Parts: sequence; structure tokens; C-alpha cells
Amino acid sequence: MALHPKIAEVTARIQERSRETRAAYLARIDEARKEGPGRSHLSCGNLAHAFAASPLGDKLTMRGRAPNIGIVTSYNDMLSAHQPFKDYPDLIKDAARKAGASAQVAGGVPAMCDGVTQGRPGMELSLFSRDVIALSTAVAMTHDAFDAGLMLGTCDKIVPGLVIGALSFGHLPVIFSPAGPMPSGINNKEKAKVRELFALGQVTRDQLLEAEAASYHTAGTCTFYGTANSNQMMMELMGLHLPGTAFVNPGTPLREALVRAAALRCVELAQSGESIMAHVVDVKSIVNAIVGLMATGGSTNHALHIPAMAQAAGILVDWDDFSDISGVTPLLARVYPNGSADVNNFHAAGGMAFVTRELLHAGLLHGDTLTVAGPGLERYTQEPWLDGDTLRWRPGAETSLDDTILRPVSSPFEMEGGIRLLKGTLGRGIIKISSVPKDRRVIDAPAAVFESQSDFTAAFKAGKLDRDVCVVVRFQGPRANGMPELHALTPALTSLQNRGHRVALITDGRMSGASGAVPAAIHLTPGAEQDGVLARIQDGDRIVLDAEAGTLNVFISLDELEHRARASVPPAGHGWGRELFAPFRAVAGDAEIGGGIFSAYAGNLT
Repeated sequence: MALHPKIAEVTARIQERSRETRAAYLARIDEARKEGPGRSHLSCGNLAHAFAASPLGDKLTMRGRAPNIGIVTSYNDMLSAHQPFKDYPDLIKDAARKAGASAQVAGGVPAMCDGVTQGRPGMELSLFSRDVIALSTAVAMTHDAFDAGLMLGTCDKIVPGLVIGALSFGHLPVIFSPAGPMPSGINNKEKAKVRELFALGQVTRDQLLEAEAASYHTAGTCTFYGTANSNQMMMELMGLHLPGTAFVNPGTPLREALVRAAALRCVELAQSGESIMAHVVDVKSIVNAIVGLMATGGSTNHALHIPAMAQAAGILVDWDDFSDISGVTPLLARVYPNGSADVNNFHAAGGMAFVTRELLHAGLLHGDTLTVAGPGLERYTQEPWLDGDTLRWRPGAETSLDDTILRPVSSPFEMEGGIRLLKGTLGRGIIKISSVPKDRRVIDAPAAVFESQSDFTAAFKAGKLDRDVCVVVRFQGPRANGMPELHALTPALTSLQNRGHRVALITDGRMSGASGAVPAAIHLTPGAEQDGVLARIQDGDRIVLDAEAGTLNVFISLDELEHRARASVPPAGHGWGRELFAPFRAVAGDAEIGGGIFSAYAGNLT
């Protein structure tokens, strides 16, 4: 199938926009490749330090020319998605040894959970943890004792951070291996209902905890389609996973076989010099990631992470690219919060192999990309299976096994993707509409302005918001307080909407892949701390959010706006590590370029 003209157009303009930065990045990668394997440059003392603690067999292997695989892991045993990584290094080392190579844990990266820090001070560190992870990845790999990298990560900021860090070592082949989702627990609708009832004071905290514990109940990622599972979709379509890796449950023979296969493939690529990361992550693979995000109704957090990852490879994307791709990409999946199914149901219905085939054959994906599995994305229409003890791949489902969850391009849930660009007098932002009812996509209501989640919650509990309202929560951008996720607002906003009120959220902060059915204009830039219009909004101002037209406006005169006093930036929080991130807040870039610390130094990255 010929490539869709709009996908071709967006790809071409990203290539042109990125011509100089991409060329500079690739020149740096070529220079590193010419220097040859890092271990060949290590002195005897360097090398002795590198393998001093290794078993004798690995020492002998590392003295020779066989590949050595660097493992970067996000293991911790507090978080369900990362607990399975405890055993993966041993599996990887064993697989490498059987292939005549070696593997070492090069280093660990932090892995924090938005689910634990939601509504807590630690959430203000969450977005910046992506950049800490990138830095930690660089520290791990910079020992230069490795011929390939194997990245163990799954959740929200971890995978983008690993990608950014690994791209600094783009002269090496790098494969990503996740842990997979936990088996399904409580029904998502039931969980959401209990949360809403708790917000209304109609169930106890013990009842709420029981519902949450029945949902998040064992090892693996959360099963809703939030940022973590959107990450895995992207790694497939970017060709950084082995095919079909994304949604296999942890603790299964198939998952173990995939981990071993990733190690073996790292050895093969290190020996051949093929599929280095700098060539796998190119403009086409970035476009494929955006297409996948739209087709599956993925997390809005990737409107931050994709630009940040792309920039690390010398590629410049913006929200116009997202919006244009969304406009021609049909929505093929309904996974909670965009439906009642979870990712296990999605996987069983056909999963990534089905989605990839549909998008490829409709001309919506670049099929000629390079992947860690070899040339071409067509092999990602296959799924892994165990033939006895042997891992094999076979064609994935050609038809959806449940059309309430997955549909073909010929009969999608929506004719366009889940994320739209909003622009107007309030600046530029995005909205996720895939879970917003069509009759709620235009909201015209007076503003109620808050400068913290706690102020909003207090007003809600006092009954001050029981009406049509555009809730404005400002000073939530990267430079104000680190851009925390504001998902703790969702139960109360949902409750107001369910009472029949027309409600919207307007913020320079983040929501998540679980932002729900309330229309939310998020990531607004310029943010309030940059003296954007958002800093001058007052209670009662008329705001119109029109997701159909892609506009977001406040209806006050320019003259009045210019004469209004600017709201003061609230003092930065302290404690819980927040003061340590003051330098990050000082240099963070705008949300549209990722909201991170590297954005301000984009020219120096290449």
C-alpha cells in the first residue's frame, strides 16, 4: 500500500526541519563507530577493573573479541512493573554465555511511579525523573566496555529516559525489553465508580483501598492504557522491541523466552554491526510512534516524551505534526479509559500484531524502517509463541477477535486519532478526545481559577463548583513546579460532569493516559510562570474550549488583559527532594519540546 499523502507530507517537513540537527547527530555517531568497539581502547588496567567481579568464564570471554552486553535496569521491588526485572539479568547473562558472549549490569536507573506519587509532593519530581534516567543511562554506558545495550524498563518516564540516554550511544545496537502487564484484576469501570463515590464521601477509605488493591494486585504494569502501556506500543512500532514483546505477562515461560531472545539478538547485532540505535530511531520511526499513539488512543504524556526522544536523535517534532497525523489516523482500539477493556483484553483480541498490520496495509505506517529484528516493519505483524521450549513467530490475527476492543481501518471507532492541538488566546495545548463524548467536546463556561490541586479539592468539597465551569489550574508547568500530573482531579471533575454540568479542565500541567471523559486542555504553553495569558485569567472569565475546531479562547479584551495584574508565581515546594530539582526547573524547556532540561541545550545535544 502506498504511503498516505498526509503521513508523507508530515514526514517530509520533519525531515526538512531537522536537516541540520539530524546530520550533526549522525556525524557524531559515525565518528564513534569509526573508533571501533570500546573495549579495544581500554587499557589493561581499565579492562581488569571492568571484569574484576565477573565469574572466571566471563573474564576469559571479555579478554577476547566476543561481544559484551551492557544491561541497564530499572529494577526495584517496590513497584509492580519493575519487580520482575530482578531475575532478568541472570537470564540475559545465561543466554549471552550460551552464545559465546558475556553480559553485565552496567547500571541502574530510578523508577518512580505516578500511581504512588499522585497528588503527593513527589509528583513534582516525576517528569524530571525522565531526564535523571537519561543521565543515569549515560553514566552506566559510558564505561565503554559494551558492544550492545539491553534496556530493562516499562513505565512512564523510564522508557523515554532510557531512549534519550541510549541515543547518546547510538553507535551501538540497543534492544528494549519490558516486563509486561499484570494479569487482569477488578473491572476498570467498577474501580472508577468506587473512586467517584469516595470523592463524594459515599464509600469509606477502607472500601476504596480494597478496590484499588483488587486492581493493582501483582507483578507487572497497570492494565489500563496509560503512559506505561503506550510506551510498549511505541517501542514495537519504533522497532526497538523484538516483535510481539509488549503485552506478554511477566512470570510466564513466553516472557522468559523473549528476554533470552533479546539477549541473543543483542549478541547477533553486536557481531554484525547491524541495526545500531541511531539508524533504528529515525524520522520514519518517530512518525510511526505518533501514528500508533493516535490509532490506539494512547497517553497524552507522549506529547511531551516523543519530542524529547526525537530531539535526542536530532529530530525536531511539534504538536502540529501530532495534530495532522491524528487527523488522518483512525482510532482502532478501545482500551480503558477509552473503553472498558484492559491491555490483556487488547492483547487477546489481536493486539499489536493486528494494529501494525492494519496500519501498514492502510499506508499509515512507514514499512521500510530498520528494526532490531531486521529491515522492515512487516515482521511486527507476527506474534511470538512457544513450540515446546522453542520460541517462534507466526502471523498475528488478521481479523479482530473482539470488535468492541479492536477494529480494522475499514470500520474504526473514530475516523481520527485521540489527540488534537488546541490554540487560541490562551496559547497552545493539547486535548485527548478519544474518551470524551462528542456532546462534551465544546464547553463554554465561566472560569474558576486555582493555583493548586488542594485549592480545587477544597472548593469542590465545599460545593462551590456545582455548576457549569472551566476549572483553571495554573502554575503547573515545568518551570513552575516540575509539571506534576493532575490526575487526582479526575474523580471530582467526573462527578461534576455526571451531575449534568458542562465541565472542562484548563491547565499548563499534565494529565495522563488515564485522563478520562472530562475534556481537558493540558500542557498549555506559554505557561502561567512565563507570563502567559493563563497568569491573568480571573474567576468568571468566559472560556470556550472547542475541541472540534481546535480552539481555546478566553473572551476578554486585549486592553483589559494588558492592564490586569499578573498572578504571582507560588513559592517552590520544598522537602521530599524538591529543592534538589531547582536547577532543573530553572532551565526546563516548554512543554511542546518535551518540558525537560535538555531542551534548552538542543543545539549542544547534536
